[in-house]
Amino acid sequence: MRRRSFIQAGLAAGLASTACQKKKSRGFSGFAFVSNYEGQAIAVVDLQTFTVVRHIRLGQSPTALIAHPFRPSVLALTPSTGALHRIDVGTMAVEVSRVFTRSATAMRLDPGGNTLWLLAPAERKLVRVRLDTLDPDAIIALPEGCRDIDIAPDGGLPYAAVNLGDTGRVAMMNLTTRKVQYELKVGSQTGPLQFLKNGRLLLAGSPAEQLLVVFDVATGQRIVELPLSLKPERFCFKQDGGQLFITGAGQDAVAVVYPFQTQVAGTILAGHEPGAMATSVNPDFLFVANRSSGEVTVLDIQTQKVRAVVPVGQDPDYICITPDNNFALVLNRRSGDMAVIRVDAMAGRRTKAGPLFTMIPVGSMPVAAVVVEV
Repeated sequence: MRRRSFIQAGLAAGLASTACQKKKSRGFSGFAFVSNYEGQAIAVVDLQTFTVVRHIRLGQSPTALIAHPFRPSVLALTPSTGALHRIDVGTMAVEVSRVFTRSATAMRLDPGGNTLWLLAPAERKLVRVRLDTLDPDAIIALPEGCRDIDIAPDGGLPYAAVNLGDTGRVAMMNLTTRKVQYELKVGSQTGPLQFLKNGRLLLAGSPAEQLLVVFDVATGQRIVELPLSLKPERFCFKQDGGQLFITGAGQDAVAVVYPFQTQVAGTILAGHEPGAMATSVNPDFLFVANRSSGEVTVLDIQTQKVRAVVPVGQDPDYICITPDNNFALVLNRRSGDMAVIRVDAMAGRRTKAGPLFTMIPVGSMPVAAVVVEV
């Protein structure tokens, strides 16, 4: 009896250990911080247990989130108040909140990692904020009509490209001299814009003309106009920067562009009304949100074919990939939840009906997320 009890205990311990190992291997060692716009809070999701462990109340509606580059904290922007909130990952509480402008619509990290830039269109200014103290240390006056910005990557010229929206122009700001270096004409309206990883080229969408326009950053020269079969509204790069994917009104497809060769490779059908996108590595997949159908279409980047279609919830409009490339996190605005898709579950599938790993209620109108490894 004693020997039998010992064996049973050993088997139970072994099974428990195996179960724990499996449970641990299923998740990611970190947290997802999720901006709930209508809930005026940040939801914190443990990505090992896939449960919400905290709601951090801000009393203001958050949008953009950035993981702090050198400390365990997350920066949250509340546009209507022009405030930046630093949240400590360990305590899951707001460490400090600072107001910099009457309102701010975007924030971007400086390539050096020590500062970030806040865009304040109403006040026509760009504010540089020190990350160690959250103190402002520079202000640049902007032209009228600014909507969005992109900062040149490390190794490029010290420029910020400012989207001037309905004017159809882009202002190239010299961040060293704090002045407009030159302006570029994109079309009748300026859509999304982004620097390439080498900082030498700027890509700008022209929605009305259905063009992707490529500019030389050093000279401001218009290099090429690439005709598209859709209105360029969203950009998503493959993680190595070698391919650009574009979605927008006009076609239920994704346009594929080779930016360094400045050529359009073609289009891939990607469900109804494709919108937000994200890419994984090994396997190389493109995840595309289909807002009206409540699905995510998973495309194989190598074969340019649909790998799977996954039902995720109501109004999916944001996707991010965990740093280990094992999970795609999809935020559903209308149903207020986060759908989790296992990336490796998409590989080798014989059917296009993709499985959903889990659903997590996160709050009212989730609009952005950032993942922090711990």
